[in-house]
Amino acid sequence: SGVVSARYPGIVTSEKRVMASSKVKHIKTVHQKKRVFRASEPILSVLMWGINHTVDELMHIIIPPFLMPDDFRAFSKTRKENHVYNKENLPGHFKFKEYCPLVFRDLREKFRVDDTDYMQSLTQSQPVGFCSSGRSGAKFYLSYDKRFVIKLISSEEVALMHQLLQQYHEHVVEMGGDTLLPHYLGLYRLTVSGVEHYVVTMRNVLPSRLQIHKKYDLKGSTVARSASEKEKAKDLPTFKDNDFIGDALKIHVGEEAKRQLMQKLEKDTAFLTRLKLMDYSLLLGIHDCAQAQMDDFDDEEDEEGSEEETGSGDDGLGPEANAGAVTGTGEAITLPAEQTTADAAATVSGYPRPHIALNAKAAAAAIEQGMCPVVDKSIDVFAVLSNDDSAPLIYFCALIDMLTQYGARKRAAHAAKTMKHGSNAEISTVKPEQYARRFLDFIARIVE
Repeated sequence: SGVVSARYPGIVTSEKRVMASSKVKHIKTVHQKKRVFRASEPILSVLMWGINHTVDELMHIIIPPFLMPDDFRAFSKTRKENHVYNKENLPGHFKFKEYCPLVFRDLREKFRVDDTDYMQSLTQSQPVGFCSSGRSGAKFYLSYDKRFVIKLISSEEVALMHQLLQQYHEHVVEMGGDTLLPHYLGLYRLTVSGVEHYVVTMRNVLPSRLQIHKKYDLKGSTVARSASEKEKAKDLPTFKDNDFIGDALKIHVGEEAKRQLMQKLEKDTAFLTRLKLMDYSLLLGIHDCAQAQMDDFDDEEDEEGSEEETGSGDDGLGPEANAGAVTGTGEAITLPAEQTTADAAATVSGYPRPHIALNAKAAAAAIEQGMCPVVDKSIDVFAVLSNDDSAPLIYFCALIDMLTQYGARKRAAHAAKTMKHGSNAEISTVKPEQYARRFLDFIARIVE
């Protein structure tokens, strides 16, 4: 008879081991399923893989109560060679580097962005690319659910972010995460086919579930601050300061909301001024509740007319003919067979609309009563409701493009523009202190 080890119960000794070894048991191996990150561009596949990998790794690490100086210099690096299990979607050779992982995880926590939501938004489906309206021509992507923005940046901008990160983190902590500065959530380097790509992820200023009807980029400057004809030809152009002034607009939010907005802007711009940063702007998106109600009603009328034509005709089309519909944004959606096209108006990009007017009378009542959709402030943190009942609007506003320092290049640009336009012209390239003061004065004038 054999002896079972008291220290290692799972190990059998002596002749019992021989008996056990004589029994052969065939076990079918079940391999762990691998996630497939399908994307049209290799860098997107690598980004999706990398974010999934790094966030998953960090979930097993306890965040210390205080970050140390070394955490702002730390990084994690992964290298993949002969990566074959997902070869049809991922390159065989790539490297992925995450900068300051504990710092950005802490920032996501301060901004109340759940790590699992962050990972799923950026990896569940391919991000969608869009062009920048700025002069930099930077490439941007939007997560499939429109919650997060991915921006490709230069190595110089990465170096500047490293330089500013500790002060930025301190400011975010001081503000309790309630800041109008860009909400930076991750910083990465992707090496694909020997080429390095630098990526920063941010919270989207604009809403994920509501349509934006007009958009402005405001700096408080008037020299060369009008949208180009090419920009105006876009479906949703980004207008500028002169366009805003020409439209004779005001941001109607009420005294208390204005006080809170200006208080945040004053603290944020003071922080930017201390770090010699300028050239930032206020991105303003406007959701027109009345227009959205009428768009919903128009869509419903179009769908009802389409149903009547299909039902009375002898074209041989069955119920499947009504499976596709178009939302108020012009985006085609596909409906399940059991879902009627009347339900289509309640869906935008796969999400249910918070409020839908079902007929003309309800639409008119909603407009008259100033009924706007319910905004989820845990997601759309930059939303501010209009207090003008005659024109119910939802504003979405925050600061963008803060990674420009007033260095030698900007000093030279300031001198050249001053000579061209005169010392009293409101050019955008000025010293950080003057830039912040002019910016705040302009915003204070247009907000009521």
